[in-house]
Amino acid sequence: MRSSSSVSLNGGRGSGSVRLISPPASPIAVPVDIAIEYLMVKKDFQAALDTCEKGLESLASAEQEESCFKHGELKAALTIVGIQALAELNQWRGVLSWVLQQYGETTKIPAKIVQMCILLFVKVGECAVMKDAVNDWLRCSNNMSQSGFSTVSELYLLHILLPMGRTTEAQELLESDVGQVAFTEEQRQAACSLVDLQKEKNASLSDPDPQSVAATTSAASDKGDSSKRLNPVMRLLLRGLSVASVRVRSISLRRVFLAVMLLYLLLIRMDPALPSAFPWLLHLHRLLQQAWNTMFGPYYKGETQN
Repeated sequence: MRSSSSVSLNGGRGSGSVRLISPPASPIAVPVDIAIEYLMVKKDFQAALDTCEKGLESLASAEQEESCFKHGELKAALTIVGIQALAELNQWRGVLSWVLQQYGETTKIPAKIVQMCILLFVKVGECAVMKDAVNDWLRCSNNMSQSGFSTVSELYLLHILLPMGRTTEAQELLESDVGQVAFTEEQRQAACSLVDLQKEKNASLSDPDPQSVAATTSAASDKGDSSKRLNPVMRLLLRGLSVASVRVRSISLRRVFLAVMLLYLLLIRMDPALPSAFPWLLHLHRLLQQAWNTMFGPYYKGETQN
């Protein structure tokens, strides 16, 4: 498009941001400098908002024509600082109504303030709030001569209409007088490509691919069959473990201690090859056989009967 639209609400130098530049010094311009100081230096956002409102009241009561360039620049500067202060105070929901209080009608708002409002509401995820206001502003023929008209059109198309899925309105905008004035032929072609992509996206969301649905269904059925086959195996395993744990708990600590002592004597303190070790080995074999039958005998008998 004709200008970039990067979001910057803190007076950054990126394209698409709104710079807080105060006009030349004058008695009415003093509140602008004070408001900027409260906002950027002292971080007193409420004081910055109050200063802007007082300055705007002074401008309204001053005997100057609305068409005066200096008057308009002062009013725009105070309004921009006030918008930033409202955003910092987390009162962004009232920004549009506050701006309309200063200008009366949507079509009379300067382009740079419209841009700032769009960027603010896009940043908080409420782009739909600005849809009707920006549409009315763009349809006003007096605004087409403003230097920021193309940027407002671009922001409206990319950050409001397309994210909301309003592809029909986006196509109409490109084909209307607004699109002819705001965009070049190459820009309109690129924008039409974006609109077509958004249409395909909307169609895929409303009418999913039958093949993908069938693949998902088959995968779910396969998963159900495998889980059915695994359930009996898991039940059998849990049953065996439960029986074994019960039998292990039923063995007295005395028998366990005796078996440990026998193993210690046979393997460490006694040579199994000696004839004197045979009674100990026989006793150990009987003890281990009894422990085995106690732990796992009932389980195997139950399986044999089944």
